[in-house]
Amino acid sequence: MSVDKLNAITKDVGGIPVACLLPQAGKRTIGAWCFLDHAGPSEFTDDNEGLQVGAHPHCNLQTFTWMLEGEVWHQDSLGYRQLIKPKQVNLMTAGTGNQRGISHTEQTPEGVHQLHAVQLWIALPMNQDIEPNFQHYPELPEWQENGVNYILTTGSYQGRTAPTQQYSPLVGVDIQFQQGQTITIEQQPNFEYGVLVLKGEVEIEGQVYQQDQLVSLTDCQAHEFKIKGEADSHIMLLGGEPLPHKTLVWWNFVADSQDALRQAIADWNNGHSRFGHIDLEGTRLRRLVAPEIPTRLAE
Repeated sequence: MSVDKLNAITKDVGGIPVACLLPQAGKRTIGAWCFLDHAGPSEFTDDNEGLQVGAHPHCNLQTFTWMLEGEVWHQDSLGYRQLIKPKQVNLMTAGTGNQRGISHTEQTPEGVHQLHAVQLWIALPMNQDIEPNFQHYPELPEWQENGVNYILTTGSYQGRTAPTQQYSPLVGVDIQFQQGQTITIEQQPNFEYGVLVLKGEVEIEGQVYQQDQLVSLTDCQAHEFKIKGEADSHIMLLGGEPLPHKTLVWWNFVADSQDALRQAIADWNNGHSRFGHIDLEGTRLRRLVAPEIPTRLAE
């Protein structure tokens, strides 16, 4: 098994600290998970609007929002408007191909003064014909065992299965150590794994990892690995089968070729109907502009 440590690139987004962990030059994906941001934890003052993300597009991916603290309004071009609260998942599917897409906005509600979330993207298998969709999951499998709390956000784990829709095999588990403990993670055949440290400190294969570090585990020949966590540590376990095609990411788009990315940029900036429409009149939000990709995007 190959084990690598990935450090976050930290950005300030409107006063919110965001640790960006995927993609990186040395690691693009974990299974079909192709984007990973850890936002917050952050506290807002009354004069801070919090998260205010204007209309922006996606294609060939699912956005997977795991809320830990605070609340966020989601609104998209399919007509869905959904408030997400802690221990809930919002799953937005952009659809596949060069004629499908979706757009949305994200806003902190008035009166909410905190935000802590994990924002993930899942690359869709482009050999499947997938339509745009949105789903909200207010209840997920949750249990406690030997001083460790688990919430299954997607896939199957320890005999439980989450209701979250999937288009390729994945697993996501929120794990909190109430006391110092070593747990065993059973590996699924052909899966790659990642462990995001949200808080505290854990040890894997003799190496110590701290907040906003991502552990990447590939070439998993054994059937299990162990995680030793300090009391009050909080992690997110991710896993999945790699997709059978190349996955390129630029701005808010995923594609299997640079030509497809360029088409998505042109379509969004020219108002193509594939991304739908969101009425921003009367809001503080604006429609974002897609930047052009470099002459040659790293593949």
